[in-house]
Amino acid sequence: MSNSNLKEEFLSLVEKHQGIIYKVSRMYCDEETCREDLFQDILVQLWQSYPSFNQKSKFSTWMYRVALNTAIAQFRKTKKNNEDPMPDFPINVPEDDSYTEKEERISLVNKAINRLSKAEKAIIILYMDDYSYEEISEISGLTISNVGVKINRIKTKLQKILKELEYGL
Repeated sequence: MSNSNLKEEFLSLVEKHQGIIYKVSRMYCDEETCREDLFQDILVQLWQSYPSFNQKSKFSTWMYRVALNTAIAQFRKTKKNNEDPMPDFPINVPEDDSYTEKEERISLVNKAINRLSKAEKAIIILYMDDYSYEEISEISGLTISNVGVKINRIKTKLQKILKELEYGL
């Protein structure tokens, strides 16, 4: 395949699945400049890795894996500099009494997710995005059975964190 065709194919696929990059960038970076930098780093890494994409998995699965690995690597570098790239997951919901309770619950869940480790956060976000255990396994490099075990442990951990946040236990 010519370089021009490869580039067009890559750009088309990235445009179709760019929400994954935005999601990972928001998940790992709180500040806009950090998100933009991470977004660019992920794009560069995707482009450099694209020729070796073997199409054994879906493009979106492969893209998630590259994006998460890039984000985690950047987090490790940032952590060495004592910066905290963790997001607060801002939620913009119209001010209406019917949304207040739901907004508070979503905020609480986001705070609980922020207390998870990077690996746990990546797994639970994929799970919440309706990825199958097999797809999560491909992205994370874990076995399918280990994904199931980890998801159950993360759910239990989130329940405990939510109770702590809600009731101060």
